[in-house]
Amino acid sequence: MFQILQKREIAPNVHQAVLHAPAIARKARPGQFVIMMVDERSERVPFTLCDWDPDAGTVTLVIQEVGQSSRKFVLLKAGDAVAHLVGPLGVPLEIDNYGTVGLAAGCYGIGAVLGIARAMKAAGNRVLTVIEADSAYLHYYRDELRATSDELVQTTIDGSDGIKGHSVDVIKRKLESGEKLDRVFAVGCAFMMMLAGNVTKPFGVKTMVALNPIMLDGTGMCGACRVTVGKETKFACVDGPFFDAHEVDWDELWDRRAAYGEDEIHAVARTGAVAPALPRPVIAS
Repeated sequence: MFQILQKREIAPNVHQAVLHAPAIARKARPGQFVIMMVDERSERVPFTLCDWDPDAGTVTLVIQEVGQSSRKFVLLKAGDAVAHLVGPLGVPLEIDNYGTVGLAAGCYGIGAVLGIARAMKAAGNRVLTVIEADSAYLHYYRDELRATSDELVQTTIDGSDGIKGHSVDVIKRKLESGEKLDRVFAVGCAFMMMLAGNVTKPFGVKTMVALNPIMLDGTGMCGACRVTVGKETKFACVDGPFFDAHEVDWDELWDRRAAYGEDEIHAVARTGAVAPALPRPVIAS
């Protein structure tokens, strides 16, 4: 039983949850993820590990409410438990002293880069973090990312907070001005990650992106999360989730992600309530 210890809405439709999962917290590494089933009948949904505390035995997730399963979760409250939480899954990022590391993040990706920023900073890198949102009220984790970055830049599409534009616009301007970036990591919607690769490719900056195809079992058995990278078929769950942005077949990724879009929209409308919450387990202090 994986109890929700803390849960709060950190931006509209974006929720932070701290769950009791000591086995996962002990082994978690930057770039990995978990798969959650909210109840025994829920679908299996991957969520990036944003933070973890091996001593407390907790993991932190940032969940954006977009479909039926995420709505089921956000309707729960602190003290409730989810049925299953499997992880850590995926290949951990290679943490090294690259020099200057740029992190571009949007939507759920703002939370997803927190652990990466902390690890890269601890490895001796200069960390530039650029977060984007449509408007100021959708930004979150400002203080947390400022504490783990040498420079935090905020961008908004409407210009209401920080620089007007996208996170990749900042990356592009810095590269054009002659600033050296030794490695870039982008986490967010597929379009933003593709743009990050397009911006850095002419400068020869290796850029890693966290691909988010439809995923089922998370162990490489089903093949649902297959992607094409460098003209080779890869599974995002066991070969990723991070891949070289310059090698990804983005058209294929979009087509596969859109396969069940209409069904997801209709499913959300039917999810006004969830099954009774699972019993609250007693956790020894």
